[in-house]
Amino acid sequence: MASSNDSTSTKKSRRRWRKGYTTGSCAAAAAKGAVLMLVNNAMVSSISIETPIKVTLNLSLSDQQMGSVWARCSVVKDAGDDPDITDGAKVFAKASWAEEDGIHLSAGQGIGLVTKDGLEIPVGEPAINPVPRQMIYQAVSEVLPEGKGVNIEISVPDGERLAKKTLNPHLGIVGGISILGTSGIVEPMSEEAFKTSLVPQIKVALAQGEDSLILTPGRRGEHNAIKLGVPPAAMVQTSNFIGYMLENCVDLGIKKVILFGYAGKLVKVAAGVFHTHSKIADARMETIIAEAALAGADREALFQLADCVTTDAALTVLADNNLLFILHRLAQKASERAERRVHGELSVGTILLSLKGQIVGWDNNALKIGGEKHWFTQLE
Repeated sequence: MASSNDSTSTKKSRRRWRKGYTTGSCAAAAAKGAVLMLVNNAMVSSISIETPIKVTLNLSLSDQQMGSVWARCSVVKDAGDDPDITDGAKVFAKASWAEEDGIHLSAGQGIGLVTKDGLEIPVGEPAINPVPRQMIYQAVSEVLPEGKGVNIEISVPDGERLAKKTLNPHLGIVGGISILGTSGIVEPMSEEAFKTSLVPQIKVALAQGEDSLILTPGRRGEHNAIKLGVPPAAMVQTSNFIGYMLENCVDLGIKKVILFGYAGKLVKVAAGVFHTHSKIADARMETIIAEAALAGADREALFQLADCVTTDAALTVLADNNLLFILHRLAQKASERAERRVHGELSVGTILLSLKGQIVGWDNNALKIGGEKHWFTQLE
């Protein structure tokens, strides 16, 4: 008989997650609505658009305003059950008559500007991706009279604040969010979509001439590496998807990387764990205990390590028992496992940090790769 916990788990797995729609769909709908108001000189409360995957969306319009030669409205982003940063944000479009016929698209407040090569949008252009641009043109063309010209300005008033919670600053997109989406629909809880969003960092680094990269699970590692002399252009965040990002480094022609981050994440790689979220696997303490035992730690020290809840607590036990040197061995094993993961097509070094950002372990490969770039010179 299933336990109550089993029953709850089954109900969750059977739940139908609610889909949402992208900022690209919002921009297209708001643009179509604003143009329709401008053409008919009348308020519009809702609008229909067709997404690239042939799904028709009927979206409500908000904030309708009209002047003699312009109209403006917004669509509120609904990400469904996906934990999207832009969920609830208002995407505005302002339409005004243009002297030349056709559709003239621009970006206003809260839309990011591309400042680095390697992205789908050229440097100097607003970060409205190609598919959303085409969606806007298609939606507006359905209601724009032949021979008329219209200016469309897309804006997200809260975009600059929201962008700070995304990878945009790292990708060189400044001043706001990107208008995104390839299907027009947000698939809830999509891990694949998040993983894919990390890859452009590698392309941007390559476009800036960086051939050796620092892969770090998060912003804390990035900030500490930059303090130690690593150029921001060489930094790539992996989140929990270290194996996936190593493979993409190979696919894009990178030859050398250093794994740089909190020991609590990277000792998992030493155990062959390449998706480091705790719900997937947590081999931190077991890996540290095994290495300590191989180094001759006594039973009392091993039991103390087994009682540790956090990696930093384990670091204290290692220090008290003169065992901190095993962190260098763990760094080396993480590098060896990473190289094995990509069949030797990358040279990998590893540097381990404490939670306070102190370097506590490294291997020779990290010294070699870092030395070639004049990074981490204090470790030489």
